[in-house]
Order: sequence, then structure tokens, then C-alpha cells
Amino acid sequence: MKLLLIEDDPAMQLSLTRSFERRGLQVVTCGDGALAVQRWQSSLPDVVLLDLSLPHVDGLDVLAQARKAGLSTPVLILTARGTVGDRILGLNVGADDYLPKPFDLDELMARVQALGRRAGAKQAGFSSPSAAPMFCGMRVDADSGAVYHQEQLLELTPREGALLRALLARPGHAMAKERLFDLVFPGESEVQLEAIEVVAYRLRKRIAPTGAQLVSLRGLGYLLKAPA
Repeated sequence: MKLLLIEDDPAMQLSLTRSFERRGLQVVTCGDGALAVQRWQSSLPDVVLLDLSLPHVDGLDVLAQARKAGLSTPVLILTARGTVGDRILGLNVGADDYLPKPFDLDELMARVQALGRRAGAKQAGFSSPSAAPMFCGMRVDADSGAVYHQEQLLELTPREGALLRALLARPGHAMAKERLFDLVFPGESEVQLEAIEVVAYRLRKRIAPTGAQLVSLRGLGYLLKAPA
């Protein structure tokens, strides 16, 4: 697994890099908010660890720019700004998880591994969504994970994107709710399984112009179906 650590504190950056590398992970670092999106695009990480208090460009602005650019990599926010308002704002901008400083390193590692299941679909028993063929004019960009329809970027939330990429990996084949849940809500034990239905409902509307149908099969899960 490759991590992008966006952290401006040299001591924290070095400590986390050594800790993750000892656990066999590859770490790319960036300490400047103005360079973060460029480093994100060039390094193609599986998970991004993002500090909010960055020089030149705030971490939330970095995240907003990345999502606008179609970068759907799972993001874990690491910050001393741990108020409820900050957490809600970060999640609304497009973060997938939030861990306030100071934190336990074992908990951080567990959360990173959980988020990695979204990017590394093989861990959940899927083939790589980025390798999926074009379906109803939709394709997944192999570098960013963004989904395009007729070469136009589909505006999706991170959870909608995760669900669509999983279904595009095997169009026409049913995937169980439980397996999809692991990709869309990795490591979120407090979220109920039924939450996947809300994401599917919203995604169904997003992809309606493509002609693809997101079909719910009782007792089986979901599948993507081409128009008749």
C-alpha cells in the first residue's frame, strides 16, 4: 500500500514515515499545501493522510481541490483541530475518516488499512475497478479513480464513486450489500448496513443520463444493467 502523508511538521512527518515503513508501507510526503494536489496526482497513493493546518493552502482547501480534480483516493484527516464542527466540515468536503491529534498509532494503522480496502479492491475479493471495460459510455480512470461518461467527469461524492467503481468492475453481476458496504463505508462500525441503500438511491439518479440502470435485487444486492 502506498500512502501520501501531507503534514508540515517535520518531526511528525518523520515519525509517521518511519512507523509506516516499518509496517511495510510505502510513504510519499508533502509539507506544503500549495504542492499537495500536484504531489497527489503524481504519486497515485492508495490512501492520503491529510493535516489541516498547512502552509500556503489550508488542508480543507487541498481536499476540495483534489475532489474537484476527480481524485477519489480515500482521505484520513489528521489534525489538532478536533471540534465537532471541524470534523463535520472535513467530512462534507470529502474526507472519509477523521482522527484528532494526539492519536494512538495502532488505531491510525487500523484506520489506514480499513480505508485501503476502498482503493485496493482485491482485499475485498474484487478485481481492480480501474481495469473495468467501458460500460454505457462510462469508464474509470486508471490513475485517479474518477469515473467519466463520454469523457465528461461524473460529479460523484466519494461514497457514490466507491459504489460505482465496484459495480463497474463486474457490470451485469450482482454484488452483495455486505461486500459493497466494506468498500463504501470502510471501518465505519457505527454505520448501519442500510446506509448503502441511501448511497445507491443517490447514485441511481447520478447515472440516469448514461442509460445504465442500478438494479436492487432482494436478498442478492445490486448490479448495473445496460438499457434494454
